[in-house]
Amino acid sequence: MTEPAHYDVVIIGAGAAGLFCAFTAGRRGRRVLVLDHANKVGKKILMSGGGRCNFTNMYSGPDNFLSANPHFCKSALSRYTPWDFIELVEKHQVPYHEKTLGQLFCDRSSKDIVALLLDECRQAGVEIRTHTPVTVEQLGPPHHLHTERERIHCDSLVIATGGYSIPKMGATGFGFDFARQLGLAVQPTRAALVPFVLEERKRRQFEGLSGVSVDTVSQAGQGTFREGMLFTHKGLSGPAMLQVSSYWQPGEPVTINLLPDLDLGEHLRGLRRERPRQQLHNALAELLPRSLAQRWCDLWLGSHSLAELSDRAIDACVEACQQWRVWPSDTEGYRTAEVTLGGLDTNALSSKTLACKDHPDLYFIGEVVDVTGHLGGHNFQWAWASAHAAGGVV
Repeated sequence: MTEPAHYDVVIIGAGAAGLFCAFTAGRRGRRVLVLDHANKVGKKILMSGGGRCNFTNMYSGPDNFLSANPHFCKSALSRYTPWDFIELVEKHQVPYHEKTLGQLFCDRSSKDIVALLLDECRQAGVEIRTHTPVTVEQLGPPHHLHTERERIHCDSLVIATGGYSIPKMGATGFGFDFARQLGLAVQPTRAALVPFVLEERKRRQFEGLSGVSVDTVSQAGQGTFREGMLFTHKGLSGPAMLQVSSYWQPGEPVTINLLPDLDLGEHLRGLRRERPRQQLHNALAELLPRSLAQRWCDLWLGSHSLAELSDRAIDACVEACQQWRVWPSDTEGYRTAEVTLGGLDTNALSSKTLACKDHPDLYFIGEVVDVTGHLGGHNFQWAWASAHAAGGVV
């Protein structure tokens, strides 16, 4: 039988974290192999940000992440900042721009970020194989692995397999299953940064509003965000809904302020004095998309002139527009979720190196770990920072 191929480092997963860790280790003279079962590297990078890849956020920090241990991410994030990745982007002359709230996107295409990572890997002598499912036979070190073609031994093993989100991109629960097999705790997982689905009766109420968007302050659980909301044919989406989905629990409401910059009660009372003959739906159409204003009146507020509105009726308008409570029936699930909330319990890992405390020279990085970012480039920053932490020591 042929001797196993030996590498200093094997990384399972050729996504953002895996590729970054690979060249970080390769720069240190390590012989690195990256294995992925998918047909190409960086598939989620390519589709992210509408094809423009929101590769980091200038204001990314620990407060932008959810975890059972909110302190765990601080070490890695402090040692590899957004500005460090921006420096790498500028080194490769990738044109980029800020969109909103510190979110940085490629001017041209997400392909620029994948090309950057692959170029760094080439320069560091990293070997990458796609179409290569792998099985971990035995932990060492050396760790024993095998693919369909060969046996492989390595001194350090890095799990960078991501989560369940977007299975059509090849996402699996490999990392979570592997952790459980080792007896490691895995925090409960669910789809996050994901649109909401409404029950059929509610969907019928909002029929015809699909595509209508509005600026909101939206809240679920402990999460409150000032972002845009979008009506869809299934329910509610847009940045505001994706953000609060990470904090929402089934059976709980989402509270939405459709007019966050206005004291609507005072505004309507003023209009009642100044323009008593104006219809309520027309007054609201000056503040909201016309179709939305009309639907709100049809559903809850009625057809009245402002002169006909009592103070109690105005209070009802305020509640309907600025304290609108909606009970989603579900989310769209992993099929469209940007990330997986939960993952490997951080108590199993060193916050400095992402090394597994119970298994020498085994590392978990990126989305497989119970660190989940807000929308807007933060999850990529966690990928870069956690990969940098592990890549510097493997």
